[in-house]
Amino acid sequence: MNTDKTQSQAVSSGWQYQWQLFLVALAFFTRIPIPKETPFTTERLNHANRYFGVIGIVVGLLISSVYLVSSILLPASVAIALAMISGLLITGAFHEDGLADVFDGFGGGWTVESKLNIMKDSRLGTYGAAALFMGLGIKWVTLIELAKLNPLLPAYAFIVVHSLSRVAAASLIFSYPYVRADQDSKVKPLANQQTRSDLQILLGTAIITLLVLPWPIAIMLAIITLLVRQGCGYWFQRQLGGYTGDCLGATQQLAEIAGYLTLLAIATHYHF
Repeated sequence: MNTDKTQSQAVSSGWQYQWQLFLVALAFFTRIPIPKETPFTTERLNHANRYFGVIGIVVGLLISSVYLVSSILLPASVAIALAMISGLLITGAFHEDGLADVFDGFGGGWTVESKLNIMKDSRLGTYGAAALFMGLGIKWVTLIELAKLNPLLPAYAFIVVHSLSRVAAASLIFSYPYVRADQDSKVKPLANQQTRSDLQILLGTAIITLLVLPWPIAIMLAIITLLVRQGCGYWFQRQLGGYTGDCLGATQQLAEIAGYLTLLAIATHYHF
């Protein structure tokens, strides 16, 4: 009897800990409020990366809801714009900021130190503004084209691609060293020791997400996302010798764009 009770308490405690890790990830990557009593430590943030793909699903579902409701009364182009705006508000443009900072740093810096210093600067430069403008623009146009083929496609795309792109970004933590001139960076705790369970849950989320798609499309989307992930990792390694928090944000954005383009290319030639 006592043994059963102890095991039950252990399972309950385990699920509670996982729920708290999810809430930490939710608070870190979105503006969605969580209970104030949720315990937060750098160790919990370190292991919360396992749920970054799940956060993508949550964000994707919220954005899709805005799109579907808006499309009832408004043209698809406006509904998509409103959905994208809602995404920026939900995440606080967290990843878009990383994209802009990376292009500013890599475009304007000549040494690793100068690139890191530029990326740390809160001001937006020409390279970053151009990357941000073109990134948002190509997402909007691609999603409009998807809506023309099937009004429901953008809703599916939001959910699947937001999840996969975050898995791609978070997975870089397991493969490359963290580099940062500013040791107080808020992303630094994520660079500490990762466990096999963290990676398994992260990749498991991607696999589950892909199951909603026909297998040929799922395979193609997985390959493209992996290629973007590998390309970004190689790019960051060459430029900095590793990654920063901004690099993770840039990877998410580039993988998101690539995901939408992949789905559009497939949908243009094959009905699904």
